[in-house]
Amino acid sequence: MAGAGSPSDTFLVVLLGVDVGGTFTDAVIAVDGRVVTAKAPTTPDDQSVGVMAAVSAALERAGRSAEDVEVFAHGMTVVTNALLEGKGARTALVATEGFTDLVALGRQNRADLYRLCAMRPAPLVPDELRFAAPERMTPAGPLRPLDPHDVDALAHRVARAAPEAVAVVLLHSYRHPQHERAIGEALARALPDTHVSLSHEVVGTFREYERAATTEIDAALTPLLRRYLSRLVERASESGLPEPAIMQSGGGLIDAGAAGRHAAWMVLSGPAAGAAGGAYAAAAAGSPDVLCLDMGGTSADVCVVDGGVVRERSSGVLAGRPVALPMLDVHTVGAGGGSIAWRDPGGALRVGPRSAGADPGPACYGRGGIEPTVTDANLLLGYLSAENELAGGVALDPRAAETAVGELGAELGLDLIACAEGIIRVANAEMIQALRVITVERGVDPRRYALLAFGGAGPLHAAAIADELGIRTIVCPRASGVLAALGLIVAPRRRDAQRTVLLSGEALSDEALRETVSELGDDARRALGEPDAGLTAVYELRYRGQAFELAITAGVGPSPSELREAFEDEHEERYGYRDPAQELELVTVRVAAALAGAEPDLTADDNQSSPREAELTRQATFRGETLDVQLLRGALASGTKISGPAVVELPEATLLVPPEWSGHVDPTGTIRLER
Repeated sequence: MAGAGSPSDTFLVVLLGVDVGGTFTDAVIAVDGRVVTAKAPTTPDDQSVGVMAAVSAALERAGRSAEDVEVFAHGMTVVTNALLEGKGARTALVATEGFTDLVALGRQNRADLYRLCAMRPAPLVPDELRFAAPERMTPAGPLRPLDPHDVDALAHRVARAAPEAVAVVLLHSYRHPQHERAIGEALARALPDTHVSLSHEVVGTFREYERAATTEIDAALTPLLRRYLSRLVERASESGLPEPAIMQSGGGLIDAGAAGRHAAWMVLSGPAAGAAGGAYAAAAAGSPDVLCLDMGGTSADVCVVDGGVVRERSSGVLAGRPVALPMLDVHTVGAGGGSIAWRDPGGALRVGPRSAGADPGPACYGRGGIEPTVTDANLLLGYLSAENELAGGVALDPRAAETAVGELGAELGLDLIACAEGIIRVANAEMIQALRVITVERGVDPRRYALLAFGGAGPLHAAAIADELGIRTIVCPRASGVLAALGLIVAPRRRDAQRTVLLSGEALSDEALRETVSELGDDARRALGEPDAGLTAVYELRYRGQAFELAITAGVGPSPSELREAFEDEHEERYGYRDPAQELELVTVRVAAALAGAEPDLTADDNQSSPREAELTRQATFRGETLDVQLLRGALASGTKISGPAVVELPEATLLVPPEWSGHVDPTGTIRLER
């Protein structure tokens, strides 16, 4: 993809991005200076079917064939959904003798501070599939060497248990991986068709519990991911498409073969694509500092973009399980268009996290769903229209929505409209809380950002959320309904390498820094297959004796003094003080090798709105009052003025403009609203 964004040859190649969501699968094609989009319903039983349907629709609209596509980038929820549902392959764990229950023991902190009975998720590996390796490694090297005869005997014991995957996690293998490699080789001989995850390859950093839990996830979910990718690659090949590149949690693309070996790298594949698309669209619209709100059919993802760059983190927690891998800092809540509204035992109205998904979908989809959802409420309030199909060819049935929402209203003692408005307010509250988690709770003032709303449902809820957070600007890209798929086109190809070094005092020298970064950079470039790829580095530092680190981005050649200055500036910003007399410790170094993605032109579009469409009106409800609202349809022309109350039906999303808001369309086709 390198060079695809230069002005003279922007789309000499055809670029395809496909993102799988909980309800719809989105496709974007960049070709001939245009961005062409399409949607198809997601097919939960085999997501590759929905992927190919979306691709076919996009190619037809673009007037191109599969053979024209040069780059095919893909983001999916296969790994995420499997982890959330606790589904995985039959997995064995090999750990240092005496440490086989490491994941089950976890850490001493409770899952929920005020719920004494709240439990962490059960380990993915049951007791009977945990095997002890007769070895012991220390940070300085072997304390109890691993005997070759013991390795073979261990491998045969594991083989008799007939696992589908094996996770190997030995103490201090992040620094001395030789024992893990020996066990991996023995398992490959004893179980040639079984996937084996070695913790030093999957994670490569210290903290035994987090490394073990991540490797267990990798082993349990990789067979599932590999089967899905095999089907997708086969379908793509049969259709004439190139092999897909897969989005990682860290916001970069890797080849399908590498992705199929390490599922843990893809736990946030879909949300990362949305964040990448949001950052690109925001920068193109001249708003590099935004809060992203990506609301789809099943969930809502939020993140902070500073200077056009999505914030990253060195690790995260998904479904209650630690994932000790670098990832974009995306926070997810179960509030989407398909989220089901319900009455809890205390009589309160609740929304989500359970979703109607793609099948059967919201009641108004007419596919057998009978429970009320956020989409049903939006339809009843006049924000969505029954006269026009949603993107993806979905026709809406208001009678089905009335029945579903009306039954819930009767349980709550509310009339139809009051119940619908209540559903929207509760869903908004979930997303507002998610945005507060990534801003207010981290010392970030949300009022200094614009709110970038995207996903099929995000623009419908943006104004109410912005009002609550004191945000006065909303940015809604023309391709907001498929922005995650656009993010796949603009995402770089990237490989990461990381290592725990634990350097302090005299050991933290210029020479040690150069040597570590050089080795990790070579590893990352080798994995990417590009010896001249650009490098970026992140240094995780702490005052010696602290429990956790701060991540500092400081290029690939900083001196220890430069690192200290950057760390202390960040420490003072975060915690209010610095301690120049305290010894500094470099814990982990992360180096990424990357090749830039494409830079599609967002200004061109063939579906401009007509003056006649701009004069349409319909009725909608705002805070219990029914008003006539202006209705605009299609991809609006640059310069179009919008005054609330209005509803803008974009090609793949709907933007709600309440009475207090107004704005215009900028040259990129982005709608900018101000309160």
